[in-house]
Amino acid sequence: MAHMSNRAVQVIEQADCIAGYTTYVELIKDLVEDKKIISTGMMKEVERVERAIDQALTGTSCALISGGDPGIYAMAGLVFEICEQKNIKLFRTLVDQDVSGTKKYLELEVVPGIPALAAGAALVGAPLTHDFAAISLSDLLTEWGKIEKRLTCAAMADFVIVLYNPKSKKRDWQLKRAQELILEHRDGSTPVGIVTGAMRENQQVCFTRLDELDAAEVGMQTVLFIGSSASLRYMDFVFTPRGYSKKYAL
Repeated sequence: MAHMSNRAVQVIEQADCIAGYTTYVELIKDLVEDKKIISTGMMKEVERVERAIDQALTGTSCALISGGDPGIYAMAGLVFEICEQKNIKLFRTLVDQDVSGTKKYLELEVVPGIPALAAGAALVGAPLTHDFAAISLSDLLTEWGKIEKRLTCAAMADFVIVLYNPKSKKRDWQLKRAQELILEHRDGSTPVGIVTGAMRENQQVCFTRLDELDAAEVGMQTVLFIGSSASLRYMDFVFTPRGYSKKYAL
């Protein structure tokens, strides 16, 4: 909890109900012991969000928790999607809002968190000092052809590439294919930072080269930082120069 924002902790403490993925609820169990819990496993995201919305519509304050930042590969977007489909009116605050005659309305706050790409980058060094692209290798919600196109375009544009969801028990080939696509536009010696469980008890940080990436041990809690042509490995860190040395004498 040391890497949660004060506002996130405050909202969780004040909420009557907590909804979230079972693993994430367990991570904050000390904060939610006396609260109503809506907890579901993987692949139950829609059910979880719908139950949280239904609970909030009764007038009960409900905090829907996510890992990292709720707006980055997480639940905030799904909340808006379902509210839009069900024509639920949303307000940032109900102060001075006229809700007379409105059957369904919610006061909604999206509380920013620390996304895995920021937490992981801090552990790697400073790989995101210049332009970067974040891409998920999970094809559960996005067709693989579109993911391949994004990988190719990011590699061609020489972005630092942040890869989410590189491998799972059922998806064991996408990382190898991503490596092949990026190697078409980037040197094999390109440094790669590998972070699993950033800022959690199972945290692991290691480094490899792009041409050896397919041999790395990764999972769904792993985030990969693939350097651009400018990225450098220095001791046990990877950083990407912003370009100051070209403008100023260092």
